[in-house]
Parts: sequence; C-alpha cells; structure tokens
Amino acid sequence: MEELANKLVDWIREQVLSAGCGGVTLGLSGGIDSSVVAVLCKRAFPNNTLALILPCHSSERDIEDANSVATRFLIPTRLIPLDDVFDSLVEIFPKFRDDPGKGVIAEANLKVRLRMVTLYYIANHLGYLVVGTGNRSELAVGYFTKYGDGGVDIIPLGNLVKSQVRELAYYLGIPKELIQKPPSAGLWTGQTDEGEMGITYEELDRYIITGQAGEELKKRIEELSEGSAHKRLTPPIPPF
Repeated sequence: MEELANKLVDWIREQVLSAGCGGVTLGLSGGIDSSVVAVLCKRAFPNNTLALILPCHSSERDIEDANSVATRFLIPTRLIPLDDVFDSLVEIFPKFRDDPGKGVIAEANLKVRLRMVTLYYIANHLGYLVVGTGNRSELAVGYFTKYGDGGVDIIPLGNLVKSQVRELAYYLGIPKELIQKPPSAGLWTGQTDEGEMGITYEELDRYIITGQAGEELKKRIEELSEGSAHKRLTPPIPPF
C-alpha cells in the first residue's frame, strides 16, 4: 500500500504540473473515496490543496465526517451549501408529468452537477485542476453522473476497485467508522450505492477482477455497463 500511495501521489503531482496548474481542488463528501483522494492530494500539494464541502440537502453526518477527515489531515476546506441554489432552480425549471422516479433521478443529478459547477468555478479562480473521486468499480457500471461527478480533470482511483480503495484508506489512516459506513452519494434519505445499483461492491469487484459471477449477476453488471457506455466516451461526432 505504501508503494501504491506514493505512486498515486507522484501521478497526481505530474498531471497537475504538466497541465500548467498550481494545485488541486476536490469535493469532500464524507465518504471513503473522497477522503482517500483528499489525503493523496494533500501529500502531492501540501500547500495547494483545497477540499470543498458542498452539502445539498445532505445529512449532518456526512458533513461531520468530511470535517473530521479534513481536521485529522490538516486539509484546508470551504463549506459552500448549495441547498438554496438547488431549490431555486427546481422552482423555476419546467414541471413534467412523468414517472415520479425520473423526477427523483433528475433532481439527484442536478445536485451532483451543481457541485461540479462549483468545483470548476473555484478551480478556475485558483488555477487548479479538479480531481475526481470515482473508482474503477463505479466507472465500470456507470455509477456516476455524466457532467457531474464524472466531469473532472483527473481520476486517481480510476484503476482501483472499491475493495482496493478500502485497503488504501486503512493504510492512510482514514477513520475506521467512515470506512465501514455504507457507501452513499447522499442524494436522498436512505440512498446507498449498492441499493441503487442492485449489486454489492464485493460482487462487482470480484467480477471485474476475476470475471466470476452467477448468470443473473453477470447479466445485471453487463446491462449496467452497456447502458452507461456513453458516459465513458467523449460525445460522438459524425465521421464525415
């Protein structure tokens, strides 16, 4: 884990400097992935790392967990509540009489995209890169919002499945209670990653690494992957 951590820190530093930037900013959600990325970024840029805590009708525990990580590792933060901005947009946007479930997803994606806009606003002012916090497991099945948490400059954990991120978190000294809490994007009350995907990270990681899975599970993972293929590509253009 020490070798992996050092290589990731070096990679982050190289990517930022090669882009002609002076530091990094990221969203610190109170989850394991963003906590790991924040610590790696702090190591890469001790004086030029800024973590943004961007609650949008979020749970108090997520905010507390984000602050606990920032305090433990001396990571500078800015708290920017997005509740009022979100509420204002929902109020003025057109209303649709569609499946209520689609409305929930549309509003959840709006929250994530507001965070992306905020990150880039700050990054542009500071001359920083925006660092993503996604991992290989999420990328494989498209468990991210297009032009939301998928709208970033670099993704340090992009080749690590969730279980590997968890190992790295233990090595880095992320609080144990944070590592063990159910992964969630905090998009609505009771929302969890695994509940939304319909599979566990353990099952997904095993399939990604070994290709082993029961027929139903394999079908589910492949459906998620195929249905989200557009998220992992740049927008298509005509070949003529």
